[in-house]
Amino acid sequence: MVFPFVVQAAPADFDVAKRIAQKIYSDEPTDFYCNCPIRWVGGKGQLDLRSCGYQVRKNGPRAQRVEWEHVVPAQQFGSGRACWQQGGREQCGDQDQTFRRMEADLFNLRPALGEVNGDRAHFRFAELPDTPPQHGACPVRIDFKRQLAQPRPEIRGDIARIYFYMADRYQLQLSAAEQQLFLRWHQQDPVDDRELALMRRTAQQMGHQNEFVSGNKRWYPGYLSHQTTLNSTAAGLPPEPKAKTITSQSPVRGNKNSKKYRFSHCSGYALIKAANQREFANVQAAEAAGFQLAGNCQTQQR
Repeated sequence: MVFPFVVQAAPADFDVAKRIAQKIYSDEPTDFYCNCPIRWVGGKGQLDLRSCGYQVRKNGPRAQRVEWEHVVPAQQFGSGRACWQQGGREQCGDQDQTFRRMEADLFNLRPALGEVNGDRAHFRFAELPDTPPQHGACPVRIDFKRQLAQPRPEIRGDIARIYFYMADRYQLQLSAAEQQLFLRWHQQDPVDDRELALMRRTAQQMGHQNEFVSGNKRWYPGYLSHQTTLNSTAAGLPPEPKAKTITSQSPVRGNKNSKKYRFSHCSGYALIKAANQREFANVQAAEAAGFQLAGNCQTQQR
């Protein structure tokens, strides 16, 4: 792609990325999840909650501000890394250059109403027709017990293409169920002019496109298995040490109460009460059921 302006260097960390994102979205009329009007003043977004029928669920001050949402949550792209299992997000930010690149990737950021950003947390996306809305007229639906979130239909394709991009560029695993969901959303909500324009602005900063928005790439079931080696080289990603990688096909045990899963070598694996245990054949099956890797679970030795 030939850019009409000078291509900038991709942001080095999340703080820099947020400042750049304010410029990219300086004319964005509404927030991502609730479609509430935004008035941008000095790079800061001011929300008009009354006009969009938003009702504060719990955190009034946070509902008043615009935050920069990681559509693919930091926990999802960070929890499998050694730094996260040793000290969480803070340690990854201090020690892991690849994590910082993922955290600062502008294609993964959207301006979101702060309370909804907090409520969505690291929850995975799903369709939740039986879950009532909790934020007035804001169409997002969140199932806190199962840790799932349903976005409004108008942004579902945008979300799918962000997930495709992040999985493709950083070799993130998507379960079969996630891929089916996102492929359906991609088809139901195709790229529009606004999404394409924002992608081009972002590409000027990142130095490359989201090719699932431009149409240069197309996701299909099994895509990652054919692309892993090629993309590792193209993205210049340093491999994780082999002794610290997860064997995704290993059996795992989930805790029905916490919705966390562990490998047999993990602390707490044997302490899960029998009534709360749920066995899975592999990581993909656990994550498709809405379970996530326990934070104190070290990665599997190969």
